[in-house]
Amino acid sequence: MTTHKILVAYTTNAGTTTQAAQAVSEGLSSNGVQVEVRRLEEVTDLSPYTAVVIGAPMIMGWHRAATKFIKQHRDALSRVPVAYFFMARSLTQTGETQVEGVPLIIDPKLSQPPQQADRLSYRERYATVGNYLRPVLKATPQVKPVSAGFFGGRLDLHRLKLWQKLFVLFIIQAQPGGSINLQFIREWAANLCTTLLAGKVT
Repeated sequence: MTTHKILVAYTTNAGTTTQAAQAVSEGLSSNGVQVEVRRLEEVTDLSPYTAVVIGAPMIMGWHRAATKFIKQHRDALSRVPVAYFFMARSLTQTGETQVEGVPLIIDPKLSQPPQQADRLSYRERYATVGNYLRPVLKATPQVKPVSAGFFGGRLDLHRLKLWQKLFVLFIIQAQPGGSINLQFIREWAANLCTTLLAGKVT
């Protein structure tokens, strides 16, 4: 009998992704599997795990630590089922259900309709799932996630560097505050578990 052990690896900027990672763990654990939650910076060996979930916040693109981690471990990650989750404060509603074959799960409370569906502003184009996910897929084409979840997080300006504050406030125009839908994240993870345990890597 195979003992499944899933890693939830994350990095955080203001603490919201820590909460999300714990909710992912709870959702996966509801299926009776063993789950370990660790900071990306603490992980050096992926051999003990049969699947990996990687999460990080969006600032100017996905957190660099997440992309760096995937690049460093791309060989190991290409051999096991992998899923990503993104914490954001702003997301433009486009109706997309997949990006380059990767299924999307989007918190409906996060996604906002554009002012003109056929003419997105720079801010609206920037905050699309495609713009968030495609650079990650391009950076590590060997690793194809079985799912990508997009969840709402909290924006704490006090935790950001000056250039990050300026970008978020004036380019993305995201508002401070916000809340995290932990139940939605748990449900995503619980449903994701079956796919991860199937061990299908395409």
